[in-house]
Amino acid sequence: MRTAVYAGSFDPPTNGHLWMIKQGLELFDRLYVAIGSNPAKNYSFSVDERLQLLRESIPSCERLTISEFNNRYLVDYAREVGAQYILRGIRAADDYEYERVMRHINADMAPNITTTFLMPPRDIAELSSSMVKSLIGPAGWQETVRRYVPGPVFSALEEIDPA
Repeated sequence: MRTAVYAGSFDPPTNGHLWMIKQGLELFDRLYVAIGSNPAKNYSFSVDERLQLLRESIPSCERLTISEFNNRYLVDYAREVGAQYILRGIRAADDYEYERVMRHINADMAPNITTTFLMPPRDIAELSSSMVKSLIGPAGWQETVRRYVPGPVFSALEEIDPA
């Protein structure tokens, strides 16, 4: 059985994340979507809130598990769940450079786990959680942000609007 892990901070989940999850389910027999914590980041949503937003945004599927991993390497989490693949997205050159380095480090730690890269379609290629959060605030932000996130995420973003 081909099992993959797609990890990220998902703060908040975007339509780009949903595209990656859909593709992951088409490519692999089992997909673990895992929220990781980066101590260098300031999060808008707690881990529990992000888990809930992902669960509300993705149709239930027996082959999909949404979970978290904390204070360990992604390859260790992948080994724990029996994954042979790590799924990553590349939107731009900056992503490529970062992901290239991480792929090699992960391969040093776990040579039996293969990193698979996907490039999203043009209409969501620039989409990131940081970009979505940066759009919140100015008058009319709702019209802009609504197209980039699933419904449950949009509702949660409306609740944290600073205005």
